[in-house]
Amino acid sequence: MFTLRLGVTLLLAALAAAVIAPLAAMGLAAAGLHFPFPRIFDRVVMAALLAALVRDHRELQLMRRLRGGFAWSDASLGAALTGLVIGAAAIALLWGLAWVSAPSSARGHPGSLPIAFASTLIPALLIAVIEEGFFRALLLDGMAEDFGRGAGLAGSSAIYAAAHLVRSPARFQVSGLHPLIGIRTLSASAAQLFHPIASAPGLLGLFLLGVLLGTAFLKTGRVYFSIGLHASVIVGAKTWRKFAPGAQSAPAWLSGYGRPPLISGAAAWLITVVMLIAVSRIRLIGERGSFQS
Repeated sequence: MFTLRLGVTLLLAALAAAVIAPLAAMGLAAAGLHFPFPRIFDRVVMAALLAALVRDHRELQLMRRLRGGFAWSDASLGAALTGLVIGAAAIALLWGLAWVSAPSSARGHPGSLPIAFASTLIPALLIAVIEEGFFRALLLDGMAEDFGRGAGLAGSSAIYAAAHLVRSPARFQVSGLHPLIGIRTLSASAAQLFHPIASAPGLLGLFLLGVLLGTAFLKTGRVYFSIGLHASVIVGAKTWRKFAPGAQSAPAWLSGYGRPPLISGAAAWLITVVMLIAVSRIRLIGERGSFQS
């Protein structure tokens, strides 16, 4: 079963990273490079996961799923641009709410919005390609084969939400060798999921986002529609505090009730549901066709 095999692969990769990360941190410190240990740990986890996926690629049918998810057609560019436009409209609405709800003295200049969007778009697209490749082309596709489309969508969205919420709760540096610091960091990161009151808003927002992106993938059978949506969301999240007019004084229902900001707020939940309804009504007439509502 794909889901069981992938779960074992992810667990082994996380445990391997917990062992390797302290050695990596010690080596970097010895070379005069000092980074917060959680950042080192995250990078080692990603490298270990990649190595584990490559090792188990046959059992997971990795290349078949990626080739299917990233298969290019005449409709692919249109799908990506459609997702980008829909996501940008949602972000613009959130920024507009921030502008209206903020006192006039706290409002930023709206001229900075296009610059903020453009400057973060390329890195956002890169992140979206990587995450859609893993969470949709691989994870959702495999879970849908195991459990059906509905259960696969719900399960992969829950994993997507948990993976984005699990982060080290503190930023710190280490010097010398501390063999257990990786295990402690992994444990502290996972422990955040067991504080339901604090984590619920972020989990709900991320789960709804996962359902939206997964629905876009299932509607088209390709990742390009969801990549466009995902990239817009990333741009909005990364520019919110710095560029959104009135973001610093925005109410919690708009700025978020916790971590991550914006997506953990009721306004984002509602807009995500509205986008989900819109995406559900979009039909793709073949992969060489065009979008219709």
